[in-house]
Amino acid sequence: MSVGITLLLGAIGRVCMPTSKRGWWNWARTTSCEYLLRCALGRVDSQHFWDLMDALPIEAIPKIETEILQKVQEHYCLEEGTLLFDTTNFFTFINTTNDRCSIAQRGKNKQKRTDLRQVGLAMVVTRKDSIPIFHQTYQGNLCDAVVFRDVIGSIKERMIALGLDMGKHTLVFDRGNNSKKNMALVEEMGLHYVGALTPYHHQALVDEADGNYNSITVKGEPLDIYRVKKQIWGQERTVLIFVSEHLKAGQLRGIYQSLKKKEKQIRNIQKALLTPRGACSNKEKLQERIAAVAKGQFLEGILQWTLTKGDNGNYQLEFMIDKNKLDAIEESLGFRILMTDRHDWQSADIVEAYYGQAAVEGAFKNIKNPYHLALTPQHHWTDQKIIVHNFMCVLGYLLSSILWKEAREKGGFSGTLDTLLSTLNNIRLAALIEQDKGSGHLRTTYQIEEMSKEESNLVETLGLGESHRKRPKFKGVGVYI
Repeated sequence: MSVGITLLLGAIGRVCMPTSKRGWWNWARTTSCEYLLRCALGRVDSQHFWDLMDALPIEAIPKIETEILQKVQEHYCLEEGTLLFDTTNFFTFINTTNDRCSIAQRGKNKQKRTDLRQVGLAMVVTRKDSIPIFHQTYQGNLCDAVVFRDVIGSIKERMIALGLDMGKHTLVFDRGNNSKKNMALVEEMGLHYVGALTPYHHQALVDEADGNYNSITVKGEPLDIYRVKKQIWGQERTVLIFVSEHLKAGQLRGIYQSLKKKEKQIRNIQKALLTPRGACSNKEKLQERIAAVAKGQFLEGILQWTLTKGDNGNYQLEFMIDKNKLDAIEESLGFRILMTDRHDWQSADIVEAYYGQAAVEGAFKNIKNPYHLALTPQHHWTDQKIIVHNFMCVLGYLLSSILWKEAREKGGFSGTLDTLLSTLNNIRLAALIEQDKGSGHLRTTYQIEEMSKEESNLVETLGLGESHRKRPKFKGVGVYI
């Protein structure tokens, strides 16, 4: 088998039942894969995958991905509109002493596994169908702004290669990708954009918006918004300021959870000070310890405490939560600041474009699904193998997103991608082996099992085989593949 076909088989395996390369055949033998491909796959073992993955130079991956996407554009038409950029990372179990791998590094892991080395993945997807048009695997200790600067040129090249109209497409990215240099690059390349700013760094804009909000409607919901043109980092940009209730609720939840945790830590210190050993405590070190506990995002000055020495020689710790400061913090939460060069767009269109970021976040959520499309665990420990493995997984997600698009547009499917794959997994092909009454020879016919209405609709919509018909009675053996 060629490298291409092997990668395709690996991608299909990751979509249907994520396994190691060693476990691929154990999955494939339970499916109709051999029947559909008309070939034996018993020799497609882990060594076969490793050998053919080795044969793929990582420099060729962008060219291969471009050619695949050109075919996708030819047959399925990528919509003219919003493109969504974001990054994520995946922890690995690569040993700390393994010096054959430089791409897996320790960093701020989004799954809270800071004890493990990780690999980053940057991706651009379309807003409407979540089809990935660009991906790049990067070193796990790089921050988002550095990655954005490294890939922005490649993103433009990909858009040009796919024949996308630069004037009709808008790149959407989050505030973590922003910097003065990055925005200068975006302007230089002539890319239209919708980005975000950090309210903490632009407090003057938040203060300016106070009392100057106008009500608009976004997706049927009212939203108070302040719109203005401002010079930011040397360029005139349209700026929108509003309060996101969803963001505010999440921030409040985080503050109260953090306060509860810190109260428990301080009470533990109080109890420790009451013991005989508490009298031996060093005051300066004790103050440093308490101050470290009281710190936290949005918690400045909320947790008030005093440390005094009692008559028995032990230190006494008292604390309280400043309700007035907590109320003031609550009033300052939830602010979003968006910026764009789309000066002619309506405010609602700008907000909706930014909220479309959920599509790329949904893509990352899908490829972290342990039951379908899972990128991890990787079972590879060299840079080349990790990059090829990630390409294989993104290819699987690309094929799945096209299937999902077809099911929605042609069959009215309304479920998630995960639901679609689970539903398709229930469709089984049976090999019916019958003995001919006259000659005595065995005759094999293939038939899709009885299906639910939804499964039958998907089979017809996606052209997977003949539509549902009742399984006939026969004398023989039924083998399910």
